[in-house]
Amino acid sequence: EGKAPLSKTQFWGVVPAAGAGRRMGGPIPKQYLQLAGRTVLEHSLGRLLDHPRIVGLCVALSPEDERWADTAYAADPRVLRAVGGAERCDSVLNALEALRARAREEDWVLVHDAARPCLRRDDLDRLITRLENHPVGGLLGMPVRDTMKRADAAGRVMATVERNGLWHAYTPQMFRLGPLRQALLAARERDLQVTDDASAMELAGHAPLLVEGRPDNIKITRPADLALAEFYLHRLAAAE
Repeated sequence: EGKAPLSKTQFWGVVPAAGAGRRMGGPIPKQYLQLAGRTVLEHSLGRLLDHPRIVGLCVALSPEDERWADTAYAADPRVLRAVGGAERCDSVLNALEALRARAREEDWVLVHDAARPCLRRDDLDRLITRLENHPVGGLLGMPVRDTMKRADAAGRVMATVERNGLWHAYTPQMFRLGPLRQALLAARERDLQVTDDASAMELAGHAPLLVEGRPDNIKITRPADLALAEFYLHRLAAAE
């Protein structure tokens, strides 16, 4: 008696995984490359599904995807599948539409890159703790530490950019399902290609919160990143 009612707000993951990963240069999409005994995608999904607050997720896959059926999570009842779109934002929107069958508009959604397999539990804990009572939501990131240069098309330096206040945007990016869906739809209607979910929320007039994460939450985009990710995963396994 006198206790506050338990919050019914739930946490869901969304993983857009329909990309071809052209910068890797090989025939296999980067999310299906082998990394420390599993595919990159299996690591990334596992990072979310192993967290006790996350009740399920939706993965957006290419209609031509023939590799998903062989993954560890293909038959997992916590995992929904959606059809990926032409761009990342289309895939996220399709995944949100699929999630609406299970999730509520006010539920939190954590959108995570399929190619970020090194997400740490403590980063996920920090993100959820900082944002679960926030009016907007936010994202993991890292303040820029290097000197930043703006170049022209030929690679010549045009200016040195003041780095104070600049951040690298990481994932997960955590927003409520309803507002994120509306922000992505609004961006689409204006024919604006947003490269991350926070950008859509910013265009809708919101100010997402940046939550500092670890620098080893890398995104695999080039062949050399695989070896670095394997190193980080071995360190992560030893720490856990």
